[in-house]
Amino acid sequence: MTEGVAANDVLAQEFVQFSLDCGVLKFGEFKTKAGRMSPYFFNAGLFDDGAKLGKLASFYAQRLVQSGIAFDMIFGPAYKGIPLGAAVAIELARLGRNVPFAYNRKEAKDHGEGGSLVGAPLKGRVLIVDDVMSAGTAARESIALIKAAGATPHAVVIALDRQEMATEQQADGSIQDVPYSAVQYVREQVGLQVCAIAELNDLLAYLSAQPGNAMGEHLARTQAYRDRYGVR
Repeated sequence: MTEGVAANDVLAQEFVQFSLDCGVLKFGEFKTKAGRMSPYFFNAGLFDDGAKLGKLASFYAQRLVQSGIAFDMIFGPAYKGIPLGAAVAIELARLGRNVPFAYNRKEAKDHGEGGSLVGAPLKGRVLIVDDVMSAGTAARESIALIKAAGATPHAVVIALDRQEMATEQQADGSIQDVPYSAVQYVREQVGLQVCAIAELNDLLAYLSAQPGNAMGEHLARTQAYRDRYGVR
């Protein structure tokens, strides 16, 4: 569950509708990084104009305010986290909360100021802004960067928590499901707070509430996926 926020709340339902309207959330058959065939796909890259990005930032900001998570600055991991972090920083400033913002390059710059970090110096309690957390790889990389700079990785905010089992590579090279999600790993094993605008449970609630069960097929397939790969 999102830190300090009830599941299936109004903000989450509005976000699901917004994501569908923008074509960011789609139903069909999609292969995930874990090799699973998912009945839905969330592509935050399709929040692709100023109005959509501004509205998205408002959802992030509202959820952060509701969560009560305290932080001193924002970090946007390359690549999707860069525009997301910038947009959230702008929206928070508009609401009267002006905080520093930084991001990283995938490859360190060898001229000019050099290095892989851009923006405000990393210090204090750092909030990481990203779209989804599938394996937690981006979060772990961000945590390492933040710690190396002498700051404290404090929390992560994402758009959607898929609430499904993560995977890990075994000693023999095989990939196996593990009984926890990437969000649960970051929250319980790494010790960071995690805040999501919406969760898979919110999507299921949205589908089940449609008049005349207009999305009954999508509901059945998404619920079956949740039953097979979901975590508590």
